[in-house]
Amino acid sequence: MVRGIAIDGPAGAGKSTIARRVARALGFQYIDTGAIYRALTLKAYRANIPLDDEHALNALVAGTDLTFQAREDGSLELYMDGTSVGEAIRAPEIGERVSLLARHPRVREAVVKQLKTLAEQMDVVMDGRDIGTVVMPDAMLKIYLTASLEERHRRRLLELEQKGLDVDAERVKDELQKRDDLDYSRASGPLKIADGAVVLDTTGLDIETVTETIVQMARERMNRLKVSSSHPPS
Repeated sequence: MVRGIAIDGPAGAGKSTIARRVARALGFQYIDTGAIYRALTLKAYRANIPLDDEHALNALVAGTDLTFQAREDGSLELYMDGTSVGEAIRAPEIGERVSLLARHPRVREAVVKQLKTLAEQMDVVMDGRDIGTVVMPDAMLKIYLTASLEERHRRRLLELEQKGLDVDAERVKDELQKRDDLDYSRASGPLKIADGAVVLDTTGLDIETVTETIVQMARERMNRLKVSSSHPPS
């Protein structure tokens, strides 16, 4: 069993915000897996590579250097080809395209391989679409975080506005719906509830409540692991 926490769920469910807070509370390392797919989408977008050109995308992934580097506060920052990806990966035009790139099997295989290596090296909290089903199926705790489309739309608008981005409300809602459709239906690593995952519907719940709920569950699992390891079978 990996002493990590997997948080899956649809776009706008609050996965990244919650995952960061949970990691901070437990002293774990937060890994923003979606940032990797967004960074690759950004590179393809800038290079005018069609997201249905699987051969070109495979070549792009093979020729891209993606690394996480530690910030002064201990968190990890994603670098692509030696440059921090920054907030460019959060732009609406990237968000509405990322699922089109992430659906390709060889792209996902390359990203999953890197994520599995990170999970083996440290105690992590990862959020994404297939963390509990593919990346860390043996995670200590698996969470499926969800919320109504209306709630997720409200949160995503607030997030983008706080970053100073000019957003079209209807476009953002359409993007969420399209991403849901693509995430649930893709052949490689579709979004679904992992075996043994705890489902948390966060509609109407505040960040602190959700964070504390997950932290408490994680500490209970950690205590069980300590008890189990201190009493090996005879």
